[in-house]
Amino acid sequence: MRIGIFGGTFDPPHIAHLILAEEALNQLDLDLILWVLTPDPPHKQGQPISPLEHRLELLEAAISDHPRFELSRVDIDRPPPHCAVDTVRLLREKHPAAELIYLMGGDSLRDLASWHTPADFVLACDALGVVRRPNAVIALEDLETLIPGITPKVQFVEAPLLDIAASRIRHRIQAGLPYRYFLPTTVYRIIQARGLYRGSMT
Repeated sequence: MRIGIFGGTFDPPHIAHLILAEEALNQLDLDLILWVLTPDPPHKQGQPISPLEHRLELLEAAISDHPRFELSRVDIDRPPPHCAVDTVRLLREKHPAAELIYLMGGDSLRDLASWHTPADFVLACDALGVVRRPNAVIALEDLETLIPGITPKVQFVEAPLLDIAASRIRHRIQAGLPYRYFLPTTVYRIIQARGLYRGSMT
């Protein structure tokens, strides 16, 4: 099997997440995408994040009708810190015969040298599925000098330009602006019913 690992806070999960995951599934010939909900990401320390139970309910609703999207509790069921290298190693133990392809955006690839033990992370992955936006320039040569061996592991996913971000959706909800069509219908209905993101996230 070829398994994509798609990690994030998903606060909330929106249609761009689903579109990019489907593009990765198709372009990288994946059998399955594991959606890894990160409770407390190291790179977002000090930033307000919604309670885990809310994000978990929303993510389960967002991916429930796709046969090749699956929620992974690999980070939920272990204590922090939740570093990507440990996530991949734990998933390797659960799927020893699979190829593991870690999905990330171009910005994350450019910042990869600042991650926890980036060389070990790259070694743990069979490939890196990097979402590349139209006209984006990614200097793999520079990264190769910082993380030797990364270049042959990068597989690009050509993605449409989607100017949608979870932070923008949260701000629209707080401001009372329309936001329905940024989200899967299942996610929108839960947010409406629960009154999520109405107050200031502090």
